[in-house]
Amino acid sequence: MAGTKMRFGAFIAPFHPLAENPTLAIERDIELVQWMDKLGYDEAWIGEHHSAGYELIASPELFIATLAERTKNIRLGTGVSSLPYHQPLMLADRINQLDHITRGRVMFGVGPGALPSDAFMMGIEVAKQRDMMDEALDVIVPLLKGETVTAKTDWFTLNEARLQMTPYSRPHVDIAVASQVSPTGATAAGRHGVGLLSIGATNAGGFNALASNWAICEEKAKDNGKSVDRANWRLVGPVHIAETAEKARENVRFGLEKWLYYFREVAALPLAPDDGSDPVDALINSGMAVIGTPEDAIAQIERLQEQSGGFGAFLQMAHNWADFEQTKRSYELFARYVMPKFQGLNENREASLDWARNNRETFMGQAMAAVGTRVAKHIEEKGTDNIRPEILEAMGIKKDKGAAE
Repeated sequence: MAGTKMRFGAFIAPFHPLAENPTLAIERDIELVQWMDKLGYDEAWIGEHHSAGYELIASPELFIATLAERTKNIRLGTGVSSLPYHQPLMLADRINQLDHITRGRVMFGVGPGALPSDAFMMGIEVAKQRDMMDEALDVIVPLLKGETVTAKTDWFTLNEARLQMTPYSRPHVDIAVASQVSPTGATAAGRHGVGLLSIGATNAGGFNALASNWAICEEKAKDNGKSVDRANWRLVGPVHIAETAEKARENVRFGLEKWLYYFREVAALPLAPDDGSDPVDALINSGMAVIGTPEDAIAQIERLQEQSGGFGAFLQMAHNWADFEQTKRSYELFARYVMPKFQGLNENREASLDWARNNRETFMGQAMAAVGTRVAKHIEEKGTDNIRPEILEAMGIKKDKGAAE
């Protein structure tokens, strides 16, 4: 009996250095998701950012609407919608519309907002963002279920608010709450019985917090009469693979330093040492990134399974470390050689091959006997003429005298 298939996808912030045409950069993000759709990936999550110049997508909803017309099967999520930046009814209504437009392919990822510079421009206190996320989620979840909501906080008011259309997906769109190291995301996901999106699953803090955050999520769900499912837990980590480890390392020299610059100087997240050591080695040795072969990617996912206790989907963090052709090749190698390992795609093939190999002598004997019977019948009716000598020799038959050589 076939088991559960792990899902695979990408978390696309995205990250685009300043030297490149931003219009073409966004188009390339669209092309990447189209390529993933062709390769059979399950999900793509699209970010929301408004400052700092690298993460260029301001409206994941617009991006998803565009992709819905250019893809066939892949599911498309906001990764994530920053709840403090939106009036909850307006955001819920846009997501509900996408739910109908995509015929249920949209997913709703939520978080407090990642860039303090975004919050500053809107006059939002960073210290209040997580409380604002909780307040918004408390009304958005029932709204997306088709319920009527009245609520008042110090930043929004809802008076008998409801969406005009009942949801296309039932009971509501797939919802996931972003989580890093703190228990904020896990607590919110558990309180509402929705999915968890562990964005920093492979950095040291996020990796160490995986099991504890899931335990918090389960406990909070139980306290609120809800349940959570590991199948709705998604882990994110950067990957670039090639046919050889040496080629993968060479590929990422294209854009890795620019990516690191953004996190060191702008986002203020020290992801690799700035002491002159090789950042590729640092990222690999820390366990944060896979830069190598499909086998290295398999080992990373197995490591995450052991640490977490099990999850439903692995998302590659899109990073533009390599040029676009090598990036596409990495996603293709992942689809060909990594995904089947965790989806049981070749289990029956392996069993069939083993069965045929183990019974080869029996099957070959039956095949030879069947061929021999037909040859013998031909000889009986027509003689040995037109039968090759080696076949006659194998059957222990001498060629008829006078037959053509």
